[in-house]
Amino acid sequence: MDDPILTIEEREAINTGRWFSSLSPSLRHDILRCAYVKRFKDGELIAARGDPPEDWIACAKGAVRVSSTSISGKQITFAYVEPGIWFGDVAIFDGDRRTHDAYAHGDSTILCVAKADFRKILASHVELYEAMLRLHARRIRQLFGLVEDLNTLPLRARLAKQLLHLVRSYGVPSLADGSEMRIGLQLAQEELAQLLGASRQRVNQELKAMEREGAIRIEPAGLMVRNREALLKISEADTP
Repeated sequence: MDDPILTIEEREAINTGRWFSSLSPSLRHDILRCAYVKRFKDGELIAARGDPPEDWIACAKGAVRVSSTSISGKQITFAYVEPGIWFGDVAIFDGDRRTHDAYAHGDSTILCVAKADFRKILASHVELYEAMLRLHARRIRQLFGLVEDLNTLPLRARLAKQLLHLVRSYGVPSLADGSEMRIGLQLAQEELAQLLGASRQRVNQELKAMEREGAIRIEPAGLMVRNREALLKISEADTP
């Protein structure tokens, strides 16, 4: 399901990504010049664990679900890659195989740079080395932050932080009330629970408590964030 051209919205998502937009115009031009577009339907496999690294990838639309499969056969989700985020470079750098599965979550578009082209760009743009170091440093900081939260914050605070992140990345203003934001990324409570390392039952209890407090509203189409300030207070209430 390939289409060689990004839509205006997809190109905007790539160009305004925090990391990509920090690159020089010439580097951005060379990356986009050799990149190609792939489109996937919801649930389609983008890359499998154990695959050799063939591409450096950016999400341009939808989301990429990064997951693994347990010994019992259960899929466990670790992260959702949002539009504007690049990934897949670690395996290209260390030469090892992919460590996780990547699936389209909703109809998704990705931008790919072949491994050979990625190396050519590195050779012609020394700037990219420093930019990749910054990107990896940010990922390490995020990883340590997640580990710290997991070990120091109660589920209620971690859930509030996750909802705030989702509304920043996928928030859609409500037509009925502009102060409310619907989380556009469709997540089942089981998927949300996996992101937090908790059971679906406990996450459901915390969501219902937040709904009673007026912070969110649980709807059939997903979650509506009614009061971001309330979520922020919850996320900071038990911070050490």
